[in-house]
Amino acid sequence: MGERGRPGEPGLRSSRLALGWLIGGEWRFHPARFLLTAVAILVGVALGFAVHLVNGSALAAFDGAMRGVNGAAELSVRATTPLGVDERLYPRVARADGVADASPVVKLDARIGTTRLTLLGVDAIRAAMVTPSLIGVRPPGLGQDTGSPFDEDAVFLSRAALTQARTAVGRRIVVTANGRSVPLRIAGTLPASDAATAVAVIDIAAAQWRFGRLGRIDRIDLALSDRDTADTALRAMLPADAILSTAQTQNAQGDALSRAYRVNLDMLALVALLTGGFLVYSAQSLSVVRRQRAFALLRTLGMPRGGIVAAVVVEGLVIGLVGASAGLVAGYGLAWAALHWFGGDLGAGYFGGGAAHVVFQPGAALGFFALGLLAAFLGSALPARAAARAAPAAALKNSGDVLDPRQSVPWWPAAALLVIGGGVSMLPSIGGLPLFGFAGMAAMLAGGVTGVPWFARTLLAPLAKRTHGSVPGLLAVRHLHGAPGEAATALCGIVASTALMIAMATMVTSFRGAVDEWLGQVLGADLYLRTTAGASFDPATRTRLAGTPGVARLAFSRQIPLTITPDRPPVSLIARPERDGRDPLLVLIAKGSALPANALPVWVSEPAQRLYGWDPDETITLPIAGRTRFVVAGVWRDYGRQAGAVLIDEGDYQRLTGDEGRDEISVMVAPGQDIAKVSDALTARLPANLRDQVEVGRPATLRQLALTLFDRSFAVTYLLEAVAILVGLAGVAATMSAQTIAREREFGMLRHLGLTRGQLTAMLGIEGAIVGLTGALAGIGLGLVLSQVLIHVINPQSFNWTMTTRIPYATLLGVAAALTGAAAVTAVLAGRRATANSAVQSVREDW
Repeated sequence: MGERGRPGEPGLRSSRLALGWLIGGEWRFHPARFLLTAVAILVGVALGFAVHLVNGSALAAFDGAMRGVNGAAELSVRATTPLGVDERLYPRVARADGVADASPVVKLDARIGTTRLTLLGVDAIRAAMVTPSLIGVRPPGLGQDTGSPFDEDAVFLSRAALTQARTAVGRRIVVTANGRSVPLRIAGTLPASDAATAVAVIDIAAAQWRFGRLGRIDRIDLALSDRDTADTALRAMLPADAILSTAQTQNAQGDALSRAYRVNLDMLALVALLTGGFLVYSAQSLSVVRRQRAFALLRTLGMPRGGIVAAVVVEGLVIGLVGASAGLVAGYGLAWAALHWFGGDLGAGYFGGGAAHVVFQPGAALGFFALGLLAAFLGSALPARAAARAAPAAALKNSGDVLDPRQSVPWWPAAALLVIGGGVSMLPSIGGLPLFGFAGMAAMLAGGVTGVPWFARTLLAPLAKRTHGSVPGLLAVRHLHGAPGEAATALCGIVASTALMIAMATMVTSFRGAVDEWLGQVLGADLYLRTTAGASFDPATRTRLAGTPGVARLAFSRQIPLTITPDRPPVSLIARPERDGRDPLLVLIAKGSALPANALPVWVSEPAQRLYGWDPDETITLPIAGRTRFVVAGVWRDYGRQAGAVLIDEGDYQRLTGDEGRDEISVMVAPGQDIAKVSDALTARLPANLRDQVEVGRPATLRQLALTLFDRSFAVTYLLEAVAILVGLAGVAATMSAQTIAREREFGMLRHLGLTRGQLTAMLGIEGAIVGLTGALAGIGLGLVLSQVLIHVINPQSFNWTMTTRIPYATLLGVAAALTGAAAVTAVLAGRRATANSAVQSVREDW
């Protein structure tokens, strides 16, 4: 017995030999199929990993920028608006229980030439105890005449500010902030600040005096002895125009603003990986069909079902291993290129175009590697189970789709998934993210792909009943009608990618159309003037501008950020003449009833209503001049401010705040006047120190700029859509090619029955066109359904905007034509190879 070996060893060795023969032989004779499926996984993993790396790197850069500006204080008291708080709050905060030390700060948006930066005024003695990274230092060997942190004309710049302004320590520069331009000398640098953050620091007294901020400060940085005690004491004493803030809440503001955009990009990037999984499924299904007789022979010779499953799954895992590994490398390269060319916000404007560097994330790398393996595994496991379940005796005589044409294809699984997906997508968001919306879309997508066999059978049923027509056409229709599962295998990837592309295209078209229409409504003036770097139009300047010849009417407004909660981005507070709310430029979508006597009206934007629950007729409290109560007089449509906006009457604003500055002007030109000449006349009447701080624009220019920014923010979306559809098209090409080559014996038999090569080619072209058209119709129909979830569920839950559906008919026709043509051409090209052999050689295996 010992010499004969252990029981089962010969069977085990033969199984291993068979597995090696099956896998190695398939790779040797069909390397292109393995390469294509590996590339599909590679593309999906690369796009997903790249988008994730870009998002994480952008947030890391944003966090670094916040540290550079804030100085990493343990806790800060911050003003709710750029108007600041009374500086008399500082000694009260410094003496509060639990506070060890406090440092007052003036914070202004500034510029040096065209370089924008943050200007901080600090008390060097106090800041040294609380935020030492904001203390400037002179480089070694530099003379004492460059100034110290206490000198009124000394400024210290971060490395980024020096680089961006193209200046150096010791030089004199002009810093513009709060409408004033002040000459200063660069006394040193801020070596501890973040390398990508443009910051300038001067003495706080100089900042208040020279930039018109006497008596006001913007924040108080704190060092604590007892966090809980300090938190309790400070909350009890803070005025309504100040809030407590930490580094975590500051980062949460940036995260909240861009989170929905980042999650949507992540989901869209995974579409390519999903399509790659479908492509693996298509390729493995056809490989199984082509090797069905070989599997049956091995089963007859004693190989267990598990051996067949193992062979196909191992193939898939190797494909996933190769594709996912290469995808991580490609994803890192794509992330570097995206950050280099588009910035950390990928052109969407969330992070102000700040510089960001790739931050490698091991956890994300492992996650996307696992997703790539999972997609390849699932794409192989289903065909493997089908191959293992086939009866060996029947499989030895049959191959291909053996579904009885007279047997109906079930429709209820697809319908059930569509209904479940629709119901799930209607559930509320989780933490402000439409997770159920995405889950519902996934279920609906699975339902649509599951229903492709039924859809193909139903679509072809009337044509299959025809008895007259060309022979190639009749044969093509009968073949596809009798083998809907084979058609579905070819279509699953393209239906998925097409549906998602159509859904995104419909959403983007609807969104862009809504923005375009809204811009046409709100840009009703002939000219617009806007200040930069914190400048404003004072009353004297406004009076002088109002007397400009050719001007029919001027409307002045003020727009400042208003912090409602520390962990959310500020809403925009807009003050302009709007007492009755009848301004046609205010696009109201909901109105309140008559205002109570002496009530202060406020109009809130749609995003503000959705974020804070401010409904018409509701009384709300805003941190303006204390805690002022307003009555919501209406809700207006606004596509320009995702974080929300509130609009109050200009007179109410000035009475409450005492702020006489205005930063925007809309100009109506008198009839018959030359707009360009009026623009020049307005600019000439501006004070000399204000002319380079005012931007003048026309409605057409502003509208085009807004739409350009819109298109740029969706540029990555278009790219991801294109990649997904290309992967799907590659899947159709590979599937049609493999199916055509696998039917070589069928073509030989048809040649014996009298069909010419030209007729066979025509038959394949018709089959390909039908498959492409079927996939296009299924994908377009499913995409239009999915677009309603994007438009009416995911978009409002993500960005707080609503819109009506606009269907991109030209895109639909183009996609249908492209898919039909691509499938037909692929089938014809593959058919040339399959029909090249003689009829006798093609059917030799049946002898």
